Formats: sequence, C-alpha cells, structure tokens
Amino acid sequence: MATSGSVDFNLNMAEIAEEAFERCGLELRTGYDSKTARRSLNLLFADWINRGLNLWTVDEVTQTVANLSSTSAVTSYPVGTITATVGASTNLSVGETITGGTSGVTASVITKPSSTTITVTVPSGDFTAGETITGSSSSASTTISSNPTLFDVQASGDILEAVLRRDSEDVAITRISRQEYLSVPKKTTQGRPTQFYVDRQITPTISVWPAPENSTDQLIYYRVKKLQDADASVNTPDIPYRFLPCIVAGLAYQIALKRSPDRIQLLKTIYEEEFFRASSEDIEHGVPLRLVPTYQSMRV
Repeated sequence: MATSGSVDFNLNMAEIAEEAFERCGLELRTGYDSKTARRSLNLLFADWINRGLNLWTVDEVTQTVANLSSTSAVTSYPVGTITATVGASTNLSVGETITGGTSGVTASVITKPSSTTITVTVPSGDFTAGETITGSSSSASTTISSNPTLFDVQASGDILEAVLRRDSEDVAITRISRQEYLSVPKKTTQGRPTQFYVDRQITPTISVWPAPENSTDQLIYYRVKKLQDADASVNTPDIPYRFLPCIVAGLAYQIALKRSPDRIQLLKTIYEEEFFRASSEDIEHGVPLRLVPTYQSMRV
C-alpha cells in the first residue's frame, strides 16, 4: 500500500478545540464553546512564555543608535520598533526630542527610515492625529498622522543577548541588573556602549551605557516575542509541528478546569508530560555546555 506522500498535517484552532473537548468527554457545540476555548489558548500561550524559552519566537533586532551632539545622546530604546508617519522627516535631527503641539507628548528621534517616517523612543503619552510636532534642536516642524503603535514592542518578552556593531565588527555587551544600572553615576557619559539593562515594563526598553558616541553604531540583539494570539477558529497556531500534542493536551486541561473537574488530574498529568517532551526538544542541538563561574566579593 502506498504512503500518502504528504507531510503538511496541521490543526487549526477549531480542530484543536474539538480534540480538547473530546478529551474532556464533551462536544464543542456552541459559539461560546469556541470563544472560551480561544481565551484558554491565549492564557496557555502566556503560560508557555513563563515556563521558559520558546526558540521559534526568537528574532533578531537591529537598532541604529542615536547621538545628537557631544552632550546629548539617546540612552534608552524600545525593545522592538516604534514607527511614526510624519509629513516630512528631512529637517528633523536624529537624537533630538520631538514635542506634540496639542498633546505635549515627547519622544526622541532614533532614525529616519524615509522622508515620511521616523522611529522613536517610547512616547511619554499619546500623540494626537494631525498635530504639529517640533524638534527641540532643529526647531523643524511637521505633522504626525496618528499615534504610533506600540504593538511590536509590547509583544517583546525579554532580550537574550546583545552585541554592538561598528565597522562590520560585533563586540558582545554585558547585561546588568536594574540596581547596577541605577548605580551608574553619570548615565550621559559617551563612549562605545559595553553594558545594557532591560526594563521589562508593559512597553519594555533597553538602556545602554556608556551613551552612544555616534549615530552609526548598531545595537543588535535577540529578543523573545510572545506567541501570536488565537483570534479566529480558522487560524493555525503560531507553533512548530512538534508542539501540536502539547497544545491539545494543555487546552484539554484548561477546559477540564471549567467543565470536567473529574478529569483535571489526569489531563494535567498528560499535559505536563507532553510539555516536557516538547520543551526538551526545543533546544539548540550540538552546542557544547560551557560553565563560567562568577566571582563575587562580600563586604563584612
């Protein structure tokens, strides 16, 4: 008997929900059943982020740093990209602060990708569509079309590692804690950045020290992004094939918490086994283990 010759098996959200309901001894019948299943799936995705690294959600971000002068440079950047569409970007200066004439909202210009777009730091509030923005050092004025979206930045979970690229040469920079960054006496000191701190707020930022000394160096880092939402039943999940058994088992457990309390323990055990198998496979193969001791002095 011939094999199928097909390797494109996948499940959409509706099929995942149907399989999960059946494991609970139930049938997916109503629109509310589908709605509650999608809500549970999104909570399950959040749990996966808390459980550890999901390699397929890691992407590389390249951020050109911004310096306005020998005394002014941008030290804090969004973890991701915030793009604003403006009437004209030509006369604005990289590194300067822009201020909304109506809203009073401020942000710093990081780059000018085109004549009508700029990337900015996290705004202090919400810009008003159509308002005039003015640069602090150039005094240039233009309009902003709408409030820039924060979705890309807010989808960032954490930063794994970072380098600073200068003249096509990458040099690793070291991550420091909030306390260590707070203890830096003069954060505006300029030089080649050697350290970074990640502020994991709802809109996360990465701060570098020393402050950038030019506008040509590039900050390159790997970040962990959240999984794409389960918005519609026809969507396929944002997961690799090997996680299909895990997502079905996890959703079945979530549904049991609400509909089948007698099966909670059984489905929880199955889910934990499936997650362990899937996460154990979600690693970098062939990479040797290297342990580096940390030495810390103690003051008495």
